[in-house]
Amino acid sequence: MGDPTPKELVGEAGLDAEMAAGVLPGLTAAMDALAQEGGLSQTGRERALAQFRDNLSRLSAIAADRKAHPEIADVAIERPVFILGLPRCGTSILHALIGADPQIRTPLQWEVAAPSPPPEAATFDTDPRADGFDAYVRENFTGAWADVLKAHPIGARIPQECGMMLETAFQGINPTMLFRLPAYYDWYRKADTRFGYRVHKMWLQHLAWKNPRKRWVLKVQEHAHHLPELLDTYPDALLVQPHRDPVTVMASISRLIEVIRCVAFDRIDRNELGQELLHLWHDGQAAALSWRQSNPQVQVLDLAFRDLISDPVATVRKVYEHADIAFSEETEEAVERWWREHPADKHGQHRYELADYGLTREQVESVYSDYISAYEAYL
Repeated sequence: MGDPTPKELVGEAGLDAEMAAGVLPGLTAAMDALAQEGGLSQTGRERALAQFRDNLSRLSAIAADRKAHPEIADVAIERPVFILGLPRCGTSILHALIGADPQIRTPLQWEVAAPSPPPEAATFDTDPRADGFDAYVRENFTGAWADVLKAHPIGARIPQECGMMLETAFQGINPTMLFRLPAYYDWYRKADTRFGYRVHKMWLQHLAWKNPRKRWVLKVQEHAHHLPELLDTYPDALLVQPHRDPVTVMASISRLIEVIRCVAFDRIDRNELGQELLHLWHDGQAAALSWRQSNPQVQVLDLAFRDLISDPVATVRKVYEHADIAFSEETEEAVERWWREHPADKHGQHRYELADYGLTREQVESVYSDYISAYEAYL
């Protein structure tokens, strides 16, 4: 028996006609790419289909709750802060530092994984879905996959990236990260992703309905690919972009994606992976740089990774000033506490070398010459 069709998957999820119409272009592109991907193991193919079903199920859940409670659509999302940037340049650290502030709302990993019913403030810290998520992590992030924890924070009460919400609309980059799927990536780069950001806003309204804060702070690197669509949905958004030497970035992200994919592929060609990621992440930075040059009236706060690591409190303060958020004593204490409790090597050292992926400093600097020239002061 072959794989189900995109329409069959949408039918299984019970999406209404409007949601189905929005999802189908990206889902079709992902399914077509999956059919072309010869490197996946059988386990990898099964994991991909399970992931696609999970995406549709989570979207169906928030759509059903929204239909049952139309007032969710009236929740205001005002002046959200989006953290952009290359992977491995401190975006997750910055997101978590700010998320430690009680006045700030970040989407947490447990609630994005299991969003229905909508989380409530009164039970947010004790919701059993959080313990269920941590149990899932303990059970699954073992063996070769345990190395993921050395490089990327995973846990119920850790802020989640926007990618896990965008992928429910099949207008995000996660399928490419997990299962390669170059044909889907080509589709994603050229797609109009306004439906994806409409779904993203549905998620924020859903999560904030019974558990609001003063401001949302969000992050994922792929926003760089589609800033016009992001700002079409959130015209009052504030943008923050940390920077780091792309040579270090490419070595680190190549190792992380190799580990993430190891459960779906029998063999990974490291040189091929290095070339894939070298250009994929540059595509996003080139798109963002072009957009920024064409829209100088939009102020973006640029930050240096080295400054974030050397003085996290001062760096968070800069973000708050940029976004007009009050930086209180409570904020400072929360940031300092998070920094003390989360050392970089909490789960062991994340080790990598650029040469492991067939790359040289000269290659990376050549491809990223435009990025290096534009942001040299922050590298």
